[in-house]
This record gives sequence, C-alpha cells and structure tokens, in this order.
Amino acid sequence: MFTMRRMVMKYKITTIFVAALAFIVLFSLNAFAGNKDKVGTVAAAELMIPIGARDLAMGGSTIAVSSGIESIFWNPAGLAFSETNATAMFSRLTYIADIDLNYVAVAGKFGGFGTVGFSIKSLNLGDIPITTEDFPDGTGGFASPTFFVLGVHYARNISDRVAVGFTGNFINEDLSEARVRATGFSFSAGVQYRNLANLEGLDFGVAVKNIGPQMGFSGSGLLRNAEVGDVSRGGSFVEIKAASDELPSTIELGLAYTIKAGETSKLVFTGMFQNNNFSDDETAFGGEYSFNNLFFVRGGWNFSPDADEDAYIFGGTLGAGVHLKVGGVAVTADYGWRQTDFFDNQNAFSIKLGF
Repeated sequence: MFTMRRMVMKYKITTIFVAALAFIVLFSLNAFAGNKDKVGTVAAAELMIPIGARDLAMGGSTIAVSSGIESIFWNPAGLAFSETNATAMFSRLTYIADIDLNYVAVAGKFGGFGTVGFSIKSLNLGDIPITTEDFPDGTGGFASPTFFVLGVHYARNISDRVAVGFTGNFINEDLSEARVRATGFSFSAGVQYRNLANLEGLDFGVAVKNIGPQMGFSGSGLLRNAEVGDVSRGGSFVEIKAASDELPSTIELGLAYTIKAGETSKLVFTGMFQNNNFSDDETAFGGEYSFNNLFFVRGGWNFSPDADEDAYIFGGTLGAGVHLKVGGVAVTADYGWRQTDFFDNQNAFSIKLGF
C-alpha cells in the first residue's frame, strides 16, 4: 500500500510539473514572439544549424520523440531515453554557401544519476578574402575563421514516462587574421512526456533553447590610430566598439503519435511549432516508417506561415536509415536531405555506435 501511494504521488508531481512548464511556455509566447525585424542580426547563428540526419529528415519536427545522443540538439531531455549505456555519434552536414559542419558527441548512463554527454560542433567556412577600409576589394590575403561550439549535456528520467534534460554550450568565433574574437555561453532545457494522458503512443515535448547573454566581437583588430587636432601630441589608438547581438533563442512545442502496423512495422507522425526571437515563427511536420527496427524511411516539411515570399528558404525533407548489431555494437547509419531555395540542397550523414 505504501509503495502504491508513493507511485501515485510521484505520478501526480510529474504531471503537475509538466503542466506547469507547458503553461509557462505558452504564457511566454506573446512576449517571445517572432520578430522579422531581427532577421540576420543574431549572434552565434551556428547554434541554429541542425545536427543529425534522422531528425533533419523528419523536418526537425521530433521535439516529442527525438531520443538518444542525437536528441542533444533537438530536445536535450531525449538523451535520457538512450537505448544503450554508452553512445558515440559522428555527423556531417553540407550547409549553405559551401559551409560544412562536423559534429562529434559521446554520452553515457551513470546509474541513478542520469545520462551525461559531451559534444563539439565545428564549422568549416573555407578561405574568405580579407577586406579593409583601405582595400575594400581585398588585400590579397585570406582568413580561415574558427567557429565551434562545445556542449555539456545532462538528462534524467524522473519517471518511466517523463524525462528532463539540460545543455550548456561554450561558443567560440575566432577570426585570427582579422585579430578579432567573440565568445559566449548558451543554455537550453527540455522535457519529454511519453504516453500523454495515458494514451499509448501519444508523446509531448517542449524545449527552450539558446538562452544566454549577448555576444559581440573584440580584439586588437578593432584598434585604429587616431589623432586629435589642435593639440601637441602624437596619435593614439582607440578601439571601435563592435555591436553585440542576442543569441537565436527559441521555444519549441511538439507532439508525436506512434502507430504499430502489424508485428514488425511502425509509423511515427510528428509535429512541431517553433517560436523565435530572431525571425518569423516556424512549423514542421514529419513521419517515419520503420520495419523491424532495422530499416527506416522518413520525410517531412518545414514552413513559416507568416514569412514574406522568398524569405523562408527551407522546404521538404527526406531520408533513410539502417540499424544493425555488429559484434555486440549497435550501429545506426542515417541519411537526411533538406530542400533549400537559392542555395544547394543540404545533405546530412550520421553514424551512431551504441555499447
């Protein structure tokens, strides 16, 4: 009897917790509404670049069901639903304007403490011609910027249905040739609730991402030699103060419904609403068909209902994946494709190893 009372009490507390968080998020939407006047002005835009081929192929609509190490980007709570005790992930994305993104992450379960993960996201921006006020067409030199994000992640199941997760990121943007650098920190948190309202297969997720102080560049590259007239003194250096910008913060709500189609097949339907502080809000839908947890086919769609024509560049998504057991190691290989207007379409490849 005592055990039953504890279970009931734990369930009530969990339900109240999730309901309170959802209420706070919904209450905040008006104050955190999309703002098209800020398009192109946010700092650390690399925080928005998606990770992982599986979730990308479903349109990024997987806030409610993204699980394991790939969920670090989409909803950190999903890390608690890892199927293996230790996981490693390697991912590559061909982004817009010949930019490539490489990503490595590792995570492990630590008994009742929870699941802990570490990640690094690195951008390859290529060689960029250096321009100055005196040489607006270029100095003949090239800059190779170093942009990376280091992440620390923690997730834990607070019941058999509910998980919470947190992410802390260190952001580095270094233009060594221009002698300027920007660093910053961001924080994200999420919740996933499986079998919402006791409905088998209905899942709910919410995530608040990229909350942190503004970022701006500084360094000796912003020093200029200035001379003051009508005084008997030489010139001196003054620093140009670079503007600081907000991080690309979002609030995301998602639902998913899973249907078993026979003994070996399964269908997952997902939907997500993303409220932005840096542009128009976004909506995404997706789906996944899996056969015997071995082969997967995915698709999705991204759109922004309030965006001006040609202002939103993303569209349909497609992908596939395979899951195998090789010598006691769970190996998952995924591919994702995303339609992109005005630029080459994006391609993502991911390999996950579970131990």
